[in-house]
Amino acid sequence: MSAPPVPDLRRARLRVGAGAVAVLALAGVAIAVLITATTSHGSSTILAPGASSSPSDLAPDAGGGTVIYVHILGQVMHPGLYALRDGDRAVDIVAAAGGFTDDADPAAINLARFLSDGEQIIVPAVGEQPPAGEGAGGAAVDGKVNINTADAAALETLPRIGPAMAQRILDWRDKNGRFASVDDLLDVPGIGAATLDGLRDLVTL
Repeated sequence: MSAPPVPDLRRARLRVGAGAVAVLALAGVAIAVLITATTSHGSSTILAPGASSSPSDLAPDAGGGTVIYVHILGQVMHPGLYALRDGDRAVDIVAAAGGFTDDADPAAINLARFLSDGEQIIVPAVGEQPPAGEGAGGAAVDGKVNINTADAAALETLPRIGPAMAQRILDWRDKNGRFASVDDLLDVPGIGAATLDGLRDLVTL
């Protein structure tokens, strides 16, 4: 009788090694996705309740730029106060807070809008109405429309601002970033001094 075949140990080791490499590669991708999903450009910082960090400690540590502070509440995984960079958008604060919960209504938030320093965002659940002055419109608590965060619907509530003009304001903001002053509205095609005078008491930054 012939002896039973001897297992090819070298080939078996190669198969095991290849499998281990594949597992490590998948783990690396998962970690990278997790890091990206839970930080804003990899630079946001959360100020936990009771923390005593100074503003410099909370500032994003790479890339420079002006630091802004945004408070996000409601249907996100990690509500709280976050330090981001001027020019970040609502999608960045949602990502920094770990993303939406299963109950969140993503359509209630304009993820493309720019953030403003000191603002508060409340993400409602599906079927829940956002608090007055919050949500997709971007209106300020005092009833004024924030021209740095308002969407087209909120802008159209202003006098002499129809759909076409609202879109021009959004286009200007997408191209140039936040309005530094109300007077910057004069740079939007179609807005003249008379229109601006009618808007001064109705808008904010």
